Amino acid sequence: MAAAILASVIAYIDESVVNVALPAIAKDLATSLAVIQWVINAYTLCLAAFLLVGGAAGDHIGRRRIFVVGIAIFAAASVWCGLSPNVTQLITARALQGIGAALLIPCSLAIIGASFPETERGRAIGTWAGFSAIAAAVGPVLGGWIVDHLAWQAIFLINPFLALPAIWIALRHVPESRDPEAPPGIDWLGSLLALGGLGSIAFALIDLPQRDTRDDRNFRRHRPQRFQSRPRSAADGPRTVIERPASH
Repeated sequence: MAAAILASVIAYIDESVVNVALPAIAKDLATSLAVIQWVINAYTLCLAAFLLVGGAAGDHIGRRRIFVVGIAIFAAASVWCGLSPNVTQLITARALQGIGAALLIPCSLAIIGASFPETERGRAIGTWAGFSAIAAAVGPVLGGWIVDHLAWQAIFLINPFLALPAIWIALRHVPESRDPEAPPGIDWLGSLLALGGLGSIAFALIDLPQRDTRDDRNFRRHRPQRFQSRPRSAADGPRTVIERPASH
């Protein structure tokens, strides 16, 4: 239970804490708002696309094994995020973080389901969900405090210090489990297609306002002469002014 809660808390806190640090990240890496949004989108898209893959892999390969692999990937990607010198590497590292979270979150819930008897399973899952909700709520407050007192890199570099105890507890106290009745195979192609489709929609929604602004600016710069206003000159002749009689 402790390993599952600790690992899930790391993932849920990181998902919300980065939102607060976006202005500081954009200023430090000298990037635009449209680009910096992919720091969030890269994580959430990979998490959503590979979440089912993480659960299926745990059922076939072993839930504890995939759980530990997910935590290790998440921790390594967190170090990469904290040491990223530019926004391209940061976005790539965030995508890798999302893949790690997609492996550990479903396996943490599956481990709880396999470790507790049916009479205690509901209470255990409720405790896991409660701590996850608290982590998501505390994330913005914690992120603001870290950015104000330390640096935005610290929100990523603290993750390995929380991940290592979770890995140790999992390897020491969590028994391995599988689902012998799970359907054969893992739908990697479906996950990649979901990632491509969701990513395309997100790209369109982010780029559309910027494209409209650029198109409008180009139209005003290159519009035909007949649509452009010019100052009135003496050659245009006298201007006729029509006065209305005052109403009584």
